[in-house]
Amino acid sequence: MDGLPGELCLKIFHLLDHQSLASAPQVCRKWWTLTSDDELWRKLFNDRWGADAAAFYAPEGSRSWKDVFVVQDRCDRYGLGVRIIREGSDYYLIYQGEIQRYLGSRQEADGDDKVPHQKTEVEQRQVSDRILFFLGDLEAACANAKRVKA
Repeated sequence: MDGLPGELCLKIFHLLDHQSLASAPQVCRKWWTLTSDDELWRKLFNDRWGADAAAFYAPEGSRSWKDVFVVQDRCDRYGLGVRIIREGSDYYLIYQGEIQRYLGSRQEADGDDKVPHQKTEVEQRQVSDRILFFLGDLEAACANAKRVKA
């Protein structure tokens, strides 16, 4: 598909759902550029939430339709309140679908590169990180259980 013209690739991308489009940028730089097309994400938003919601949530300033779509999707998955969420191995604090703060990564917490004189400080941070990651995992598990139950 790398040899196809950009317009044809865009037509193909218009047939995909948002999850497939999210993984397409990992393939090559050209696909990343094409899957960032504002019209593509506007159409996806409109198809999923309707024209009224699209008019209400239309991006302002430097925000793109992709940004608006991602925030609205997070609202659907996690609700509007303050939440600790896990996306991949990264943890975030979100409010109303917007990422408020990056909290860390599970990969960072698993590292064992301790310096002997900093052992207590590092151990304290790792205990805090483990508690944070446990809360994030618990939040994710509760959200999954509610989704399965409904």
